[in-house]
Amino acid sequence: MAKKENYIFGIRAVLEAAQAGKDLDKVLVRRGGGSDLLKKLLAVLSKMEIPVQQVPVEKLNRITGKNHQGVIAFLSEVSYLDITTLLPSIFEKGEDPLILLLDGVSDVRNFGAIARSAECAGVHAIVIPASGSAAINADAVKTSAGALHRIPVCRHRDLLTVMRFLKDSGLRIFAATEKATDSMYATEMTGPAGLVLGSEDTGISAQLLKIADSWVSIPMKGTIASLNVSVAAGVLLFEILRQRDA
Repeated sequence: MAKKENYIFGIRAVLEAAQAGKDLDKVLVRRGGGSDLLKKLLAVLSKMEIPVQQVPVEKLNRITGKNHQGVIAFLSEVSYLDITTLLPSIFEKGEDPLILLLDGVSDVRNFGAIARSAECAGVHAIVIPASGSAAINADAVKTSAGALHRIPVCRHRDLLTVMRFLKDSGLRIFAATEKATDSMYATEMTGPAGLVLGSEDTGISAQLLKIADSWVSIPMKGTIASLNVSVAAGVLLFEILRQRDA
């Protein structure tokens, strides 16, 4: 059962929390619900790009035995930012932005480890999709060694739209994929940049690969074809750091 302090329940309570700007990791909604107040809540959650999962009422009952009215919201461990407002502030500081985009990285500990490497490598922000990403919970924060309390996390409904915004803002987008013909050592990754990493199962989605400026790979010597995504993130980020400091 979830810890009481990590969630709130009830349609109106969740609606008021969302409207007050509380950072919600996700909201579970009873499958088949349809009151006017619930519809209003769902509209607000959609506008704020907060993930919603339709679940059986039995799942909600396992979380709390109180009158949840078919809605339970989990509070996030971090405050989410908007990349469209964050990016200009990075340029204003005279720095070349380095933005990490994670497409479908759903394992909590992998996510935490990636955040730890990203913070150490000077990444300015991590961008995740509103659905299909790891929950930023206590385990993620612990695995990140506290990095998730230091590095901005931006959550957006559509990574494709974010990538187009970054490209229009002058960033070059590098996609880490085994399909690449160029290694990271043969690719110049200085200047304003975004790095995209995908899930270990499916990799980066085809539509994101299509609009990336360059595909890069990590040279491999062994017989295993790929690295754990958190290890790959560290290798690539520190190669970017090495190039920037060269």
